[in-house]
Amino acid sequence: MLKQIIISGFGGQGGLAIGKNLAEAGMEAGLNVTWAPSYGPEMRGGTANCSVVLSDRPIGSPVFAHPTDLIALNAPSLAKFEADVQSGGAVLVNSDVVSDKVGREDLAALYIPCNSIAEELGNLKVGNMVMLGAYVARTKILAPEAVETMIQSMFTGPKAKLVPLNIEAFRRGAACVG
Repeated sequence: MLKQIIISGFGGQGGLAIGKNLAEAGMEAGLNVTWAPSYGPEMRGGTANCSVVLSDRPIGSPVFAHPTDLIALNAPSLAKFEADVQSGGAVLVNSDVVSDKVGREDLAALYIPCNSIAEELGNLKVGNMVMLGAYVARTKILAPEAVETMIQSMFTGPKAKLVPLNIEAFRRGAACVG
């Protein structure tokens, strides 16, 4: 099993966090992982993306030209990376931000209303957890419980009060996929 994922959006949308969370949960699940962030000089508002590899075998390189999957949190990301996704791959799109549709018929396109769900939950910052839930549900690369355990270990001390909100956002994203 090998997943090579590009996660891309504007800085501040939580794309790098999605990637880091996938890598950390994958490592806890016994997978080989890499996480390579890439962002412009602006920490918020500029473009940011990361590459994540999850594999049950040793990973030769964290660099790849053709991802198996793409998570596009904004329209420029969809435009930039869609052409590179391997045939048969999945493209998950934040449909609240991106009005464009996936143009390739050989890809599975999923449109997730991340911002709307986060707003319903009362905190726009959890939109990335919505997308993480959708991706995990779509690919079944990780057990949902493993990701929820990672969320619990990520928010400790004063931030522990954020655990239920983030887990609910994760579950709501998973429910979008079925």
